[in-house]
Amino acid sequence: MVLLPQTDQLRALHTVVRDRNASPREFTFYSRRIIRLLLETGMDLLPFEEREVTTPVGQTYRGLGFARNLCGVSVVRAGEAMEGELRDMVPGIGIGKILIQRDKQTKLPDVLFQSLPVDIADGQVLLLEPMLATGGSTLAAVEVLGKAGVTEENIVLVNFLASPQGLERLGREAPGLRIVTSAVEEGLNEQAFMVPGIGDFGDRFFGTAPRAVAS
Repeated sequence: MVLLPQTDQLRALHTVVRDRNASPREFTFYSRRIIRLLLETGMDLLPFEEREVTTPVGQTYRGLGFARNLCGVSVVRAGEAMEGELRDMVPGIGIGKILIQRDKQTKLPDVLFQSLPVDIADGQVLLLEPMLATGGSTLAAVEVLGKAGVTEENIVLVNFLASPQGLERLGREAPGLRIVTSAVEEGLNEQAFMVPGIGDFGDRFFGTAPRAVAS
């Protein structure tokens, strides 16, 4: 697991997005700044290959080429918040989607929809899932990717907030998965919500959450 450096700047960004009175505009703007940091770090974990180019002065620069056959897969709908930044970084990148909901009776994740790039088994996958609480939905998404031919070692989970319980579970049940997160929370409360938390990420990012009333 790779945790972003806990700089004063990152803490300031988190202070804005964790504030229940932050406006939808503030939440979206500052979340996108953190998302960009996460994606840049996640892409640094991908394989690179040696590549030479000729500079404008006629000299050879021995550098690196980006990973080929890279795609993103977002866990709907919170994961869709990361798609815009990824498209800005990698123009034309293919993005798949997986819709997972928790069954009200069994409390287990239920995969309702999936649409993946046809050549996904041949490349690297950035799995976009901002919230990692119990880890159930993430593991369900990893299982979907596995059935499509993607190995755990070729998946990088790009995550906004993670609980210790969720990280421990992923380490136990998906040991090959690489994870990038911006914060590890204190834990989960009785309702399995992360604390101190951030609320419903998808609702807040897309402006569909009810505004909190200051006490």
